[in-house]
This record gives sequence, structure tokens and C-alpha cells, in this order.
Amino acid sequence: MNKLSAEELKRRITAPEELALMDVREAGAFSRAHLLFAVSVPLSRLELGFAMLVPRLGTPIVLCDDCTGVVERAAERLAQFGYTRLEILDGGIGAWQDAGYEIFSGVNVPSKAFGEFVEQEYETPRLPATQVKDKIDAGEKVVILDSRPMVEFNNMSIPGGSCCPGAELVYRVSDAVEDPDTLVVVNCAGRTRSIIGCQSLINAGIPNPVVALKDGTMGWHLAGFGLDHGQTRFAPPVSESGLKRAQAMAAS
Repeated sequence: MNKLSAEELKRRITAPEELALMDVREAGAFSRAHLLFAVSVPLSRLELGFAMLVPRLGTPIVLCDDCTGVVERAAERLAQFGYTRLEILDGGIGAWQDAGYEIFSGVNVPSKAFGEFVEQEYETPRLPATQVKDKIDAGEKVVILDSRPMVEFNNMSIPGGSCCPGAELVYRVSDAVEDPDTLVVVNCAGRTRSIIGCQSLINAGIPNPVVALKDGTMGWHLAGFGLDHGQTRFAPPVSESGLKRAQAMAAS
């Protein structure tokens, strides 16, 4: 099995070439420390998840771990599955760090970093849960659009909110919010999808004021407000006029 140095892997990551960088440790270890663009595929779930992430057997693949022997076992299994271009990060993530390259903690780091960049670059407006709740209690016009998929919305949601996945916000917003004076509050579980959803609506040019809910459902809960569970409320179906408005916004 060919072993790559940290320096060579760094070159491969930044080169305009196809590469699947897969971390085969368990999810907890991955969350504590991993390479930025590594994808977590634990050895214990290799058979269940790897083929969906890397469907082509000839894809160049680099496996990494923390020198616990997991990577060799994963490589052996993947070779049995028919993968033909397997390599290993020599010395694991420790060697990567020793070479002076950064290690990250948490999950979904690239997308979260993108959300932070968008908020800073565009000064995306946000409101804390307390201010949103005050507006609702005062009878102001407020519509809450939850940018997570239904499975997450069903698990926990803000009372009165509707599920409207982020990729469909511009598509559905005209039918979900008919009054241009209504405040549109976009939320998610934390903050990243709230930021991206809010800024997407602003960039699309909807006439309404739009804000991201600071810290999402987590912030709502920490503020002492109750959450709904088991809700299936979805944003309204898209009408013909709503579709035309969405198409016009997308074209602008």
C-alpha cells in the first residue's frame, strides 16, 4: 500500500485533480481532530456508507487515521470491494500536524466557515430569540421559515414556524409570505443555514425585511422558550404567480 507524506498530500489536495480524502476513524475521534477536507467514514460503517460517497472504483483515494491500525484494515476491505487506487497518509493526522498544517475540530467545518464568511462579508442581519419572541407576542407580522429538511423540523421546531428547506426558500417565499411588510425570520438548528438562507432571500431581492434567527432553535431553547415536536407543517405549495416571481428573482 502506497503511503503519502503530509507534504505530498497537501500538494494533492490543492492540485486541480480528483481526490477522495477519507477519515476512517469513529465519529467521535473525527470530531475532535481532522483534516479540513476529510470526510468521515468510520471503519465500523464502511460497508454501509463508502460506496454512496465514492461510487467509482477507480477514484484516487487517500485514507487517514491516527496511527491506530484502522487505516490498514480499511484499505484491505476497500481493496476487496474493488477500489484500485488506494493510498494512506503516512503517520496519520499527527504527521499532518507535525508538518505545520492545521487540524480542525467539530463537524461540517467547511460549510460553517462559509457561513461565517457570508455573515461577515454581507453583514447578514440577525435577531436573537428574545427579540423575535417579543415581536410575535406584540402581534407584529412575522413569518418563521425553518431552512432545515423535514426530518429535522419534525424533531424540533419553533412554534408557528414552517419547514422550507434552504434550497427552496427563494422558490417558495412568495407564497409563504404574501405581505411585503411581514418580517421573514429564517432559522435552522444553529446558525449556518440561517445565515445562508437569510442572505439568499436578501440577494434575491424580496421586498420583505429578512433576518436570521441568532443561534437557531438552540438559541430559542436556551432563551427559555418552548419548542414543538412532531410538527409536519410545510411552506405552502408554489402557485403559478409565485413561480413567476421566483423565476424573476432567480434571473435578476
